Amino acid sequence: MYPEQVTRLRTSDSEREQIAEILRAAMGEGRLTLDEGEERLGAAYAARFRDELAALTSDLPARRPPATRRSVQRHASFVLILAGVLVALWVLSGAPFFWPAFPLFFLVMGLVRHARSGRYEFRRTHRLQLRH
Repeated sequence: MYPEQVTRLRTSDSEREQIAEILRAAMGEGRLTLDEGEERLGAAYAARFRDELAALTSDLPARRPPATRRSVQRHASFVLILAGVLVALWVLSGAPFFWPAFPLFFLVMGLVRHARSGRYEFRRTHRLQLRH
C-alpha cells in the first residue's frame, strides 16, 4: 500500500446512503439543482473514501433530524407532568420537607442526558461531512 492511501479511510454503504439522503433533502429544499443533485448522487454512490463524500456536502448546511427533537419534547412533557403530580402529592401529604426534589433531580438529569445524547448523535452522524 502507498502511504497516502493508509491515511484515507474507506467509506461504507451506510455512509454513502446517509450522504445520499442529505443530498436528496438538499434537492427537495431547492439548495441543489436537479442536474447538480444527480451528479452528486452518482459521485456519492461511486465514492470509495470518506473524504470524497465530505466534498459532496461541504457547501450544504447540516440539519438536525426532527425525530430527535420530537423525542426530547415528548420526554420533557412527561417529566413536566410527572413533576406536577409529585408536587401535588407533596402538597396533599403535608410533609415538612420537599421530598419530590429527589425523584425530580433524577428525572431532570435523565432529560438532560437524553437531550445531550441527541446532540452527540447529531455531531457523530454529521462528522463525516465535516472531515476532510
